[in-house]
Amino acid sequence: MAERLHVMIAGRVQGVGFRYSTVRQAERLGLTGWVRNCPNGCVEAEFEGPRAELEAMLAWCHHGPSLALVDSVDARWETGDAKYTQFTVR
Repeated sequence: MAERLHVMIAGRVQGVGFRYSTVRQAERLGLTGWVRNCPNGCVEAEFEGPRAELEAMLAWCHHGPSLALVDSVDARWETGDAKYTQFTVR
């Protein structure tokens, strides 16, 4: 059964390729959902897929791409309903 993971990532996460690296990592893991920059400087994302792949994605979010400096990741787990067909940048 699919689950959903919603994250807010704070730190130096904008202007460092975080969104596009997130897309590549999510696609590697077979996840669907979206990622976007927020006006407050955070990156927000929602992922759907199997629990093991979501846990791997969450671990990746704690460091992100090489130029990022992640200060914190706020994660919320939910029941997935397969509302996404791919992973996109919003």
